[in-house]
Amino acid sequence: MTSPSKTLSPTAARTSPRGARLTLSGVALGRPGATVLDGLDLDIAPGEILAVVGPSGCGKSTLLRTLAGLLPALGGEVAQDGEPITAPRAERALVFQDDALLPWRTVRANVELPLAIRGSKRAERRRKAEQWLERVGLADRAAHLPYRISGGQRQRVQLARALAAEPRAVLMDEPFGALDAQTRAGMQQLLVDVLRGTGATVVFVTHDVDEALFLGDRVALLGTGRVLDVPRPRDRAAHADPATVALRRDVLESLGS
Repeated sequence: MTSPSKTLSPTAARTSPRGARLTLSGVALGRPGATVLDGLDLDIAPGEILAVVGPSGCGKSTLLRTLAGLLPALGGEVAQDGEPITAPRAERALVFQDDALLPWRTVRANVELPLAIRGSKRAERRRKAEQWLERVGLADRAAHLPYRISGGQRQRVQLARALAAEPRAVLMDEPFGALDAQTRAGMQQLLVDVLRGTGATVVFVTHDVDEALFLGDRVALLGTGRVLDVPRPRDRAAHADPATVALRRDVLESLGS
């Protein structure tokens, strides 16, 4: 699937010097012989939460892997703060729907992993891991192995692990898609709460329009070339607000077309 070239500018983005600016200029995404998105111009502001929605096969996950440096673009330029993205870097964390925890490591040790890879001292790793486990409400599960905690708790561990290393960008590929509705709503609120003050730029892929409207400062509709500002302040009760209702209808109609 291809889409016309459009410029998606961060008109309502939050800003933070700690977050990374991610840009795509005239980018084609996919694999050789199988382009899924072409002519994409996208500017993601530092500290912004950009929700990305679109039909299956439109390139959402491919976009994340390209921004992570795992998959080269077929054409155009992909950059972080003006520097080309050519390989993975620790300051860009990737979070999947599968929690991907190491089953032989405790919850604390899983959170410490990116810090260990970075070479942080043991005491520093433990301090940061315990701080993040406290923030996600799992301080009392630090010594547990992953199989002893629930799916929602494992996703909290994955979130703590991603943020413990203080990444400047967090790329999230439907991380709550496998959770039940109640747990998913709780994880959405937790994400908003724990991101507050980190300054990280977030690109959040989802199939759920309501999730996109709750989390995103803007919503990018891949396959259409459109980006929409989301009314704020962020409030789950605002789903009945006329502006939010109109925006939801617009998103659904765009995806349907």
